Amino acid sequence: MLPIQDLLHRIRWDPEFEKGRFEIAYLDKVADRLERVPFEAVRFEPGERFGFEVIGLHGEEQFIPFHRVREVYRDGILIWRRLAPTG
Repeated sequence: MLPIQDLLHRIRWDPEFEKGRFEIAYLDKVADRLERVPFEAVRFEPGERFGFEVIGLHGEEQFIPFHRVREVYRDGILIWRRLAPTG
């Protein structure tokens, strides 16, 4: 499986791949559910290696670690899912 950092890098920088409409689903630990946000609401800080910022509906920022990303959608179709831990 492609690491989430590599997939997000491709979405950001591959001119052919980025033509779709992307959404990221991450685990919201407070609400205990997956939250889907458009890729346009995601901001990557230079030098940050552990996650990204999400801009909320009211302009608030929230840091999301990469390990909380569970799914990625392109044009409404699931293209990536984090495998559940086994054991």
